[in-house]
Amino acid sequence: MAQPVIGIMSPGDMGHKIGGEIRKQGYRVVTSTTGRSALTKTRAEREGLEDVGSLAKIVEASDVILSVMPPEIAEDFAKQVAAEVKTQGKSPVFVDCNAISPVTMKRIDAIIRGAGGKCMDAGIVGSPPGSGRIKPKIYVSGPHVDAVGFFNSDTMSLIDMGPEIGRASALKMCYAGLTKGTNALRTAVLLSGEMLGVGPELKSALVESQGQQWQQINAVVPFLACDAGRWSGEMDQIAETFASAGVTDKIHKGAAELFRFLDSTPLGAETRESADRSRTLDQTLAIYGDTIRGKKAAE
Repeated sequence: MAQPVIGIMSPGDMGHKIGGEIRKQGYRVVTSTTGRSALTKTRAEREGLEDVGSLAKIVEASDVILSVMPPEIAEDFAKQVAAEVKTQGKSPVFVDCNAISPVTMKRIDAIIRGAGGKCMDAGIVGSPPGSGRIKPKIYVSGPHVDAVGFFNSDTMSLIDMGPEIGRASALKMCYAGLTKGTNALRTAVLLSGEMLGVGPELKSALVESQGQQWQQINAVVPFLACDAGRWSGEMDQIAETFASAGVTDKIHKGAAELFRFLDSTPLGAETRESADRSRTLDQTLAIYGDTIRGKKAAE
């Protein structure tokens, strides 16, 4: 039996690494960088992904299609894939790997199955595979787990959560609600201290009684802006998830607002590759503070 062909959209920060690791297992991995940035094209080439030029060509070539993109466009992309599936009369397995709520995931499942395709739910927890850090866990749920065995490798771990669509997304939302939500809270606390003129005293208090927190703050907060544009939509999805569980959605609505602010600052133009890793926490907070002062002055 021929090895299945894997399509992936898009080959961004996470997607290109996942595609590259799957390709190293001997699979043909196809994508499209049409209309994408030069950085995305470079990432795809670096990982040996085959650029077939269009979504139609991806659907035509693929047995499995991975959707790895910002959560706010995940549903629209599923609709585009569904239209191609219906037009071509194909039945690929569509695997949504995005940070979306179970509610959104179930809508996507209905869209794909309604067009004649098959659907799987996947939630990625951890850093991109092969990054030298702890290998990511790929939680999956749905009726076609055999189609995503490539997620179980030296650089990725597959965790099967059963046949129910939405369970993998629920796990991802709860996990990111803590990790990324905590980073939003840390940033908001420190920036408030900066703006209220108590930054040095707050720093001393944290160093004295919250040493582990302080280490994590310095390691993460100065570089959040390069991810903030992508994570704001994820916070919206987490808010929807919590609301569906009967829990307040206001915590992560606030986190979404905070990440949108970070993205609007000069540091929002950075990527993980281009971020200035020598920049200190104090320098970062000063840039954020200047942005707030500039906005207030313009009002």
